Amino acid sequence: MRAWHVDRPGPVSGHPLELRDTPVPEPGPGELLLRVLVCGVCRTDLHVTEGDLPVRRPGVIPGHEVVGEVTALGDGAAGFTAGERAGAAWLRHTDGTCKFCRRGAENLCPASTYTGWDADGGYAEFMTVPAAYAYKLPPGYPDQDLAPLLCAGIIGYRALQRAELPPGGRLGIYGFGGSAHLAAQVALARGATLHVMTRGRKAQELAAELGAASVQGPADMPPEPLDAAILFAPVGDLVLPALAALDRGGTLSVAGIYLTDIPPLNYERHLFTERQLRSVTANTRDDGREFLEFAAGHHLQVTTHRYPLESAGQAQRDLEEGRFDGAAVLVP
Repeated sequence: MRAWHVDRPGPVSGHPLELRDTPVPEPGPGELLLRVLVCGVCRTDLHVTEGDLPVRRPGVIPGHEVVGEVTALGDGAAGFTAGERAGAAWLRHTDGTCKFCRRGAENLCPASTYTGWDADGGYAEFMTVPAAYAYKLPPGYPDQDLAPLLCAGIIGYRALQRAELPPGGRLGIYGFGGSAHLAAQVALARGATLHVMTRGRKAQELAAELGAASVQGPADMPPEPLDAAILFAPVGDLVLPALAALDRGGTLSVAGIYLTDIPPLNYERHLFTERQLRSVTANTRDDGREFLEFAAGHHLQVTTHRYPLESAGQAQRDLEEGRFDGAAVLVP
């Protein structure tokens, strides 16, 4: 099979991904073998490729927003049948026994492993996934629209939950890419007023099209105080204006796995009056199931841009430069 490997992490402008022939993997006990139909291009893939996330598996195949067809089942794999569609996402395995797993916070498991970082992912024609961590997919969506739901959607959903937006509240979103444009639709469906701060004309136009009450530059103040905010852009400098935009008791949720350094905070301007700054770490499988159930009942507008598998490097470069709105997907 053809697959992209991260052999020497570095800037995507230097073409660090290498496409080469690789043996088709065999499913181990409890695993599914998927023929990749579509794989989303996530900013986390970019961080793995560029080395912002330290290498865990030399030569890893990135990609963790995967819609695939089950072609084989390992011993003991349950819940899926050959020929069925299944989704593979970022969280690949947890130990199930640590204090975090026991209290329902498996996303904090110290032994957790991740697709496209610890194990080979979906920038390929085939991949494996533990059946217990694969997702049933909602009907009514084409494959290319399902792929971004499996990370951008799930992580955006968790970030929205962490932001503690009150019913009918005012939400600010900083950065408006694949994850943000899905989280925004969940918030709007729940009755929120949405204000978007982002760069790029196409992203701003998409935000307005989806129903944002206002759209402005990435560090601009929204027209009214925010009850909650989510930072999707991996830019630490934006933490300060986002906190300053919060009303009393508001919460800023930082959704990225990687963030540039945050400048010094001023306590009175940024945190006083019980404003909160919270991080988001991966997701639980329950988060994924809840979000996909929401997607089944509320048809989301998923904006995608197709690239052939051979153009994975170009897709990552376009993502870094903000050349498209929504999300990119690779199609073998």
